[in-house]
Amino acid sequence: MSQKNEIPILVLSILITVGLIAGGFWWFSRKSGVDLNQINSRSTNTPQPTSGQSSGTTFASVQEVPTGLFNYGGSTSWAPIRLIVDPAVQAARGEFRLRYVEPSNASPGSGTGIQSLIDGQLAFAQSSRPILDQEFSRAQQRGFTLKQIPVAIDGLAVAVNPNLNIPGLTVDQLKSIYTGKINNWSQVGGSNIPIKPYSRRIVDGGTVELFVQDILGGQAFSSDVEFISTTTQALQKLAGSPGGIYYASAPEVIPQCSIRALPLGRTQGQYIAPYQEPFVFPSECPGKRNKLNIEAFQSGKYPITRNLFVVVKQNGQTEQQAGVAYANLLLTEQGQELITQAGFVKIR
Repeated sequence: MSQKNEIPILVLSILITVGLIAGGFWWFSRKSGVDLNQINSRSTNTPQPTSGQSSGTTFASVQEVPTGLFNYGGSTSWAPIRLIVDPAVQAARGEFRLRYVEPSNASPGSGTGIQSLIDGQLAFAQSSRPILDQEFSRAQQRGFTLKQIPVAIDGLAVAVNPNLNIPGLTVDQLKSIYTGKINNWSQVGGSNIPIKPYSRRIVDGGTVELFVQDILGGQAFSSDVEFISTTTQALQKLAGSPGGIYYASAPEVIPQCSIRALPLGRTQGQYIAPYQEPFVFPSECPGKRNKLNIEAFQSGKYPITRNLFVVVKQNGQTEQQAGVAYANLLLTEQGQELITQAGFVKIR
């Protein structure tokens, strides 16, 4: 056969082979139910996960974080969170700069922080109690509303002198001590020692406001109560006062070496410790420290628990975006883990 005749035959063979291959692919895709176009699309156009982390896991994953410097302030109970969480936020989200601001003419606290937010001095506030009705009203008079976003669980711990021998207190007994109906430890199963109650003033923050509202039922403090400016000062007083008693945010009390946190209960003899058993005695501290009873706080078995809130100004402006972004950062897995390291309990 001549070379001229071989060329058409070769071309025809190639065309037949290509047709057979294409037909085979078509038959396979129809019979097997596999969409070849979809496979191609997934392999070329859709980015595949590389880190194994879902949305909301880390600070880097949070969307709509504004750029700028944002003033915030409020609850003193938030201090451990500010110490641990906020520097990590700054390191991960350098565009979102935070500056804690104390009021110039009042003590820092939930109430003064919310008031400063309403007055336009803060972008958002940190609170250890829910927003009050009068605060909602003041905000509405200014033309906006307030929103509280819970980000952590806290509780109030009651501290006494470490040498005081008493198994615990009921919530009603605690109320009677601070309203003056009980004034000696012998009245609640202890030694014959006069009780010396300490507290911060009600204007000093959300912890005292919550205590007065939820524990005292709105009643006034007894004249026996000695008011102290800060928890640090109160714990120092307590260490030198055999009959002293004080209450504060649990993470501020539980790890301390110089005092003892009391188990509390709703009924006599059924006390729940705010710390993890077994109790670490002051003689073992600071080598070992007591830790928060996370299960009792999460389940509500411990009788005095509360949420910590980010308070957001809902005005459609950058302040609202900053407050929501801050709350979203704390609600990521990374934020919740750091909240645990700060001594509080995860809310999710």
